[in-house]
Parts: sequence; structure tokens; C-alpha cells
Amino acid sequence: MREECIYAMLRGINRLSRLFYRFDIRWVHPPPPQPWRGLRLVVFLNHTSLYEPLFVGGFPDEFIRRIAFKGLMPVADKATRRPVMGFFFRMVAKNVVAVTRKNDRTWNQVLATMKPDSMVVIMPEGRMMRANGLDKDGRPMTVRGGIADIIGSIPQGRMLLTYSAGLHHVQTPGQRIPRIFKTLRMQLETVDIAAYRSRLMDRHGPDGFKKALIRDLEYRRDRYCFGLTPAPAPLCAAALG
Repeated sequence: MREECIYAMLRGINRLSRLFYRFDIRWVHPPPPQPWRGLRLVVFLNHTSLYEPLFVGGFPDEFIRRIAFKGLMPVADKATRRPVMGFFFRMVAKNVVAVTRKNDRTWNQVLATMKPDSMVVIMPEGRMMRANGLDKDGRPMTVRGGIADIIGSIPQGRMLLTYSAGLHHVQTPGQRIPRIFKTLRMQLETVDIAAYRSRLMDRHGPDGFKKALIRDLEYRRDRYCFGLTPAPAPLCAAALG
């Protein structure tokens, strides 16, 4: 019953989003046949707003159904505690695990909840970018290392990397009412998880895997997110295509 309710809610968001927003969603490279099949991990890069579920309007029903019936999403515990929005965040996927920003039992619960058919949806930066390009504490937006645990736990399947242009033109953190009739932009890329992990391991070894993964994801984010300054040339060597 929970899955059906989540599916109905996400379909409702899909329709409302299409009514009030336009979508410009592209693929970085030509997508594989049936790009929505076999997804085990969805990585949302460039987290800028609590209204990012609006992007559901740009995705097909097959993807929405998979979130509702197979999705696993770690969500910041302070977001799930919000009076009204907290209920919504607890209903964005079949399994929602409230996590702190520490490597503690809450993160272990995410890993323990993963099943062979789960599709994990994660915002690996772990915090929102404010209008000045930094987080609320004035720090640069970096990818956190927990995603390495997830990639290391998924034996095979595909990862969908989503590069958001950001939603500050719709809603900035702290702004109550979002603007409507805007264009939401995003680029997509799929990566074979096993091959991606093997390339990083072969180049950097187990000890350097996490740092190499973080560096690569940050490079991809800075290269493919609309409206962001391209990554400096020296970082190009970190990309694994």
C-alpha cells in the first residue's frame, strides 16, 4: 500500500511539474537502449533546493514507478523532522532512511537496507548550495565519501548521473514560495557500475578509490552541470569518460 501511495504522489508531482514548468533534459552521450532499465544507483549532483522533486516532471513513468516500488533514498534527518515537508520527504521513495552528516549507525542503516533489486537515489554532496555558490557554513560544495560505500556494495548494474543546472531561479534556500513558469535544465549520463569501479580500482588501488571517486564526480559535476564554470584543464586527467 505504501508503494502505491508513493507512486500516486510522484505521478501527481510529475503532472504538476509539467503544468507549471518547462524541461530541458539532455544526454551527455547517446544513451544506451532502454536507458531506464537496470538502474541500481541514481546520483543527483548540484543540490540547490528542496524543490528538486520538480525534476520528476522530466522523467518517464518507468523511472517514477521504480522509485516508488524499489527506491532507497537517504535523506537528512533534519529534513524528515520538518512539520509538513518532513512527511513529504518520508514518502519520496519506498525506503527512506534518515541520516546524519556523520559516518554513524544511520549510514550503516542505509547500507543494511539495500537489496539486490534496490535503486539507491542519493545526493552525495549531503547539503544544499546557497546563492553564493557555497553551503550554509560558507564551505565549497564537495562530494562526500559515503557514495564509495554504495558503489562498493553494488556488484553490477548501471548508475545514472544527473547533472542539475540548479533551481535557484525557482527557489533559493529559505525562500518560501517558488517561482513558476521557469525552465528546469539537467543533463544525464549512464555508467556501468562494475566497469567504473574497476577502472578506479585499477588506477588508484583500494586505498585511493574513495578519493579518486570523489575527484571524478566533482569533475563531472563541474563539467556537465548547466551554468557552472568548466573544470580547470588539469582536472581533465581525472575524468574516466
